[in-house]
Amino acid sequence: MADFVLKLAENVKATAGVHTAYGDPITIDDVTVIPVALAWFGFGGGEGDQGSIEGSGGGGGGASVPIGAYYKDKTGVRFDPNPIALLAVAIPFVWAVTAGVALVFRSLRGRRRRR
Repeated sequence: MADFVLKLAENVKATAGVHTAYGDPITIDDVTVIPVALAWFGFGGGEGDQGSIEGSGGGGGGASVPIGAYYKDKTGVRFDPNPIALLAVAIPFVWAVTAGVALVFRSLRGRRRRR
């Protein structure tokens, strides 16, 4: 069973990784472009009795989001982020921080009024 899970994880990793989002590193005119992606995946299993015909099971899936690329040339290495992925991460983060700060101020203001 452990071998099956390891083989399944390797197959999913190969199909839901950076290669799905971008592809292999590319070298053009002494500049190497190395893609970077955030990938995650999950899968499920099933259950049932060996003697029974009935059982149940589940599946899984994954996603790969390109977040940028490293550029390596004569001057060094630099990272250029994907602006769409940056916005996809930044907008919920800013909303959560703003909501948290507003909640703290509302709590402090309510405490001061009770005194």
